[in-house]
Amino acid sequence: MTRNRTAAGAVLGAATVTMGLIAGVYFVFACCVMPALARSDDRTYVQVMNDVNDVIQNPVFFLAFLGAPVLTAVSAWQLRDRPCRSWIRTALAACALGFLTTIAFNIPLNDALAHAADPTTARAHFEGPWVAWNAVRAGLTVVALGCLARALVLYGSRTPPPGPSGGG
Repeated sequence: MTRNRTAAGAVLGAATVTMGLIAGVYFVFACCVMPALARSDDRTYVQVMNDVNDVIQNPVFFLAFLGAPVLTAVSAWQLRDRPCRSWIRTALAACALGFLTTIAFNIPLNDALAHAADPTTARAHFEGPWVAWNAVRAGLTVVALGCLARALVLYGSRTPPPGPSGGG
C-alpha cells in the first residue's frame, strides 16, 4: 500500500512540476517575449517568432508539454478515490483546455506565420490573436498549476509519512 501511495504522490508531484514548467513558458511569453518583440520592426518580429517556433520543438520542451496533461490524467485516475480528486480533475480540465487552445489557435497561427510572404501583413494577422490566445492558455495552465499544488498539499496532509508508525 505504501508503494502505491508513494507512486501516486510521485506522479502528482511530477504533474505539478511539468504544469509549472509549461505555465512558466506561457507566462514568460506573455510578460517578456511578446512585449519585447512588440518593439521590433515587422521583419525582425516575424523572423524571431519563426526562430522561436523552430527551436521550441525539441524533446525537452515536448517532455513537459505532453507530460503535463498525461501525468495529470494519470494522477486523476490514481487518486480518484482520494479527497484531493476534485482539485486534480479541475486541473485536468484546465490543462486540457490550455492544450486545446495551443493546438487549435497558437500552432495554426505559428504555421501561417512560417509560410507568410510579407512580414507586415503576416504580423498584422498574427500578433493580436496569438498574444490573446497565449494569455488564455497561460491563465488556464496557471489555474491547473494552482489546483495541482492544492491537491499535492491535501494529498500530503492525508498520507502518513513512511517509517515505523506510517506503515513504511
